[in-house]
Amino acid sequence: MLKVSADGAKTEILANGFRAANGVCLNPDGSFYVTDQEGHWMPMNRINRVTSGQFFGNMWSYGAPADETDSAMAPPLLWVDKAIDRSPAELLWINSKSWGPLDGALLNLSYGQGRIEIVLPDGAAADAQGALSRLPIPDFPTGIMRGRVHPTNGQLYLCGLSAWATSQTEQEGGFYRLRPTGKPAALPTAWHVINGGIELTFSEPLAPAAAADAARYAFKVWELKRTATYGSKRIDERALPVTRAEVLADPRRIRLTITTLAPATIFELTCRLQDATGAEVSRVITGTIHRVPPRS
Repeated sequence: MLKVSADGAKTEILANGFRAANGVCLNPDGSFYVTDQEGHWMPMNRINRVTSGQFFGNMWSYGAPADETDSAMAPPLLWVDKAIDRSPAELLWINSKSWGPLDGALLNLSYGQGRIEIVLPDGAAADAQGALSRLPIPDFPTGIMRGRVHPTNGQLYLCGLSAWATSQTEQEGGFYRLRPTGKPAALPTAWHVINGGIELTFSEPLAPAAAADAARYAFKVWELKRTATYGSKRIDERALPVTRAEVLADPRRIRLTITTLAPATIFELTCRLQDATGAEVSRVITGTIHRVPPRS
């Protein structure tokens, strides 16, 4: 990742170790979000929070260190399984009150699946772990590459194409508009790892009886192995029981008890819930757990 002076006279390396980065999102604190793709030295797709001087894992990149171990690599905000998004593109911030509970949200655009996902950091920015969940809208006819929020009307304008490594090939390219309707979305808008579980926040209150039914949640984890070989298979994939679900004082928040919760390269949480009208909704949240806080 290069920084070029305005007059073009000076170039400096901000970060290295990328394989096939796709898009740069500038954050309010001056850091960046950059996605990368599965491949050699890249066991799976990843979303990175980038600051100056970091190395992101590709040993075949310019300036790679001699140390091949994972400890020499800046960890991603989250690893993105290819079954969820085979090729993440650019991230962007939503800053428009017309988006209601998604005002201030971070979105990922999917070239691989032609969809949009909300990205949910957990923890302080420099030490965060992350998750994502797809917006409950139909897939686009092409992969989605770039997007911008209109500064006046708050609508999201998107462009995409269909070339190599996307599942969406109905059109060669397209220009799209996404308008918030104000209707309830039952979408996760935050998550937080606690000792022995996870707390979720949704965009609106859910049907409390369904939300408090632990049998409506399924949680599994697996690991990856980073090598010079292309990608990684799932390693030690296993289910962890959700033993309790509790709706908190804020009816949008749910606390799940997962007593065996531990750091995991990738987790997948499936929630089969009901919205406030009783209609069934299914949401999948996937991400990475770098750390679980100690018992207080």
